[in-house]
Amino acid sequence: MADHPQRSTDQARTLRAMNSLAPVEAAPVQTATRVFSVTSGKGGVGKTAVVANLAVLLARMGKRVLILDADLGLANIDVVFGLAPNHNLNHFFTGEHGLESILVDGPEGIKILPAGSGVQRFTRLDSQQKMRLLEALDTMNNDFDFVLIDTEAGISENVTYFNTAAQEILVVTTPEPTAITDAYALMKLLSNQYHEKHFNLIVNCIKSEDEALDVYRKLTMVANRYLDISIDYIGSIPQDRLMVEAIRKQQTLVQLYPESRTSLAFEALARAVVQEPQTLGPKGSIQFFWKRLLEFGAK
Repeated sequence: MADHPQRSTDQARTLRAMNSLAPVEAAPVQTATRVFSVTSGKGGVGKTAVVANLAVLLARMGKRVLILDADLGLANIDVVFGLAPNHNLNHFFTGEHGLESILVDGPEGIKILPAGSGVQRFTRLDSQQKMRLLEALDTMNNDFDFVLIDTEAGISENVTYFNTAAQEILVVTTPEPTAITDAYALMKLLSNQYHEKHFNLIVNCIKSEDEALDVYRKLTMVANRYLDISIDYIGSIPQDRLMVEAIRKQQTLVQLYPESRTSLAFEALARAVVQEPQTLGPKGSIQFFWKRLLEFGAK
């Protein structure tokens, strides 16, 4: 008991010293930008709707999202969100504007790089234009957790460029035989000519989950026989008349009908995208944000 006053004095001195220290802020958590291309072999499979709804849900999960509209001839991501941008990627490629000045604010804090429509000039980017876009994106002041690239449909040079420049490729198809065939043709081209080895499959407009799994089995069976690729099934979206209504109202379905079965399917898809394992390094080709990816991997 004799040393009790001394202990009290020491504790008081320690508390005063602790209070005199400036509060230490936690260091911000650094993350690498994840770039997903959303693509399809056939038009009309709902690719842009997948991009728009997925972007909204990722933003609601606290992610910083950028949509790059890479359909440079028939852009429509701005229409889906009811936006009327004054400038678009056409103005970037002509040198009139930088990327920062054409960024458009979408719902939920989403940023959008809109493309032009009805202009054939940029439907086939040359090597200089591709490099300018690559460098401009890499030096943007905005930091994004996710970049979703809405490619055009088909197997044009622009399609292959944006798919190879993305970290992950999300292939959207429907159960229609023509859509399945074109999805396989796209993966075959990207594998044989551009050495892409991994694809993620989304089956849209399904009547049942068994129908989606059947599409996955068919594609996997043919791919295993003729191609050296892996296909991961990450989700399906039910056929829904409400989707048409949402498009007419220029809003996403997850905004208008958040409790619908289709919205719940989109939520499951968003969780699957977030949980998709991240490769900390380029695939072997030049990629968007590859410098940031390498820096993050080194840390």
